[in-house]
Amino acid sequence: MTTTVGVIGLGNMGGGMAATLARHDFPVFGFDLSAAARDKAAETGVTPVSSLPELLEHVAIVIVSLPKAEHVELLCLGKEGDQGNAQEGASLMALGKPGLIVIDTTTSTPETSRKVAAALATRGIDFMDAPVSGGPKGAATGSMSMVIGAEDEVLARAMPVLEAMSGSRVHVGSCGAGNVAKIANNMLAACHLISTAEAVSMAAKAGVSPEKLLEGLNVGSGRSGATQVMFPSWVINKAYDSGFTMGLMRKDVGLASDLTDALGLELPLARTVARLWEESSATLADGEDFCAIVQRTDSALFGHGE
Repeated sequence: MTTTVGVIGLGNMGGGMAATLARHDFPVFGFDLSAAARDKAAETGVTPVSSLPELLEHVAIVIVSLPKAEHVELLCLGKEGDQGNAQEGASLMALGKPGLIVIDTTTSTPETSRKVAAALATRGIDFMDAPVSGGPKGAATGSMSMVIGAEDEVLARAMPVLEAMSGSRVHVGSCGAGNVAKIANNMLAACHLISTAEAVSMAAKAGVSPEKLLEGLNVGSGRSGATQVMFPSWVINKAYDSGFTMGLMRKDVGLASDLTDALGLELPLARTVARLWEESSATLADGEDFCAIVQRTDSALFGHGE
């Protein structure tokens, strides 16, 4: 029997995940506050619904794709964060049935994931954090990667859905571990964009073309996601259309800084990178593509030339 799936949040990522699952013949119901997002999802074989109660009538697994941890907590636990005070019809805690599995693909915090999981468990609802990498293209093609924090038994039940919507999955630990791994990943991505921009700028001024430099880096030990994907796809061609924004990356860099502080660590490189991303708000708006951070290194080389 095919599992019926609900997707909450039908933006660039959630809409792509919903479409991918529908393409793999899963019955998929989708909910988003935006009517336009619901209409777009309907064009991909997803059944749109206009309320959370309606979605929960149909599904055994819920996939959550929201911007921030606070949005996940509000959806799952309600306005006051517990069942007794949750607004009727507004939370998974109030309306979810025992046996429901909630897969949160948001880049959230480990504390939020653990809090939500503990609360939902009192209602017999299972929760896992499974943040994703690969951008809108990865979501739409089912090639994205997932780092997963979950108990073994819950993961096994959810695995057919996870396999259909992603190209690779790494189970890194219990609930919360997925978000620790994703925060670490995005901290490195934020750093690699800047460090690669500096290397490309240096080489260009020394007479080596960016394209040839990247070709050399990608067969050497200096290669990274920035050299292999970000620069060729969105920087060198000045497309800057990855689907992931400056605002979202600033949020993720902030999560890394918060986690570092909470652990009492002194990580000087990470702190410097966080400062550079924070300062970039002076010239790069939240809505711009996150790869545009390279323009702060060399506006002549990486800018649009306007």
